[in-house]
Amino acid sequence: MMANDTKNVTSAKPKAGGAIYSAPLGTTLPEDAKSKLDTKFKNLGYVSEDGVVNEDTRSSENIKAWGGDIVGSVQTEKEDKFTYKLIESLNVEVLKEVYGAANVTGDLDKGIHIKSNSKELEAHAIVIDMIMNGGILKRIVLPNAKVDEVGEIKYVDGEVVGYETTLKCFPDEKGDTHHEYIVKPGEANKKENSFEM
Repeated sequence: MMANDTKNVTSAKPKAGGAIYSAPLGTTLPEDAKSKLDTKFKNLGYVSEDGVVNEDTRSSENIKAWGGDIVGSVQTEKEDKFTYKLIESLNVEVLKEVYGAANVTGDLDKGIHIKSNSKELEAHAIVIDMIMNGGILKRIVLPNAKVDEVGEIKYVDGEVVGYETTLKCFPDEKGDTHHEYIVKPGEANKKENSFEM
């Protein structure tokens, strides 16, 4: 039997240089926490201090016997969602993520045009990179995700403009809605990214 170990208790920080990346469906996905991402993945910039929240929930329905005893249950639904607030509101890649790639054109130099409409947003892939206690690398891969909801956008003094984005994950060809990879870093990465709680 393994003993309790405080080294297995950890918080999570964004990986230096970027934490959340978006790419079109069909892009080659990483299968570990270390490998370089395909160049089609675009960095979505800074995320608010609230970090990333995952709701991976299952719903079930009780099976009752005559007389009312609960004798079993059947799963009726399994929903997988990720929520985070993107705060680089002048980043074209962020705007494409929120409004849809087809609804954002231009750049800051020549001018950006955003169209808000009822067109369904594209499903795409997402990668979330983070650093755990002791420099441990963790990567979450969403093979097939779609923006399900964008929170209230505030334009006020003293507060950054951000997009609280909720993604709904759909099963890949093997039925998995997301993958998580965790590994100890090499020495170079450990020195660069390590922290202790």
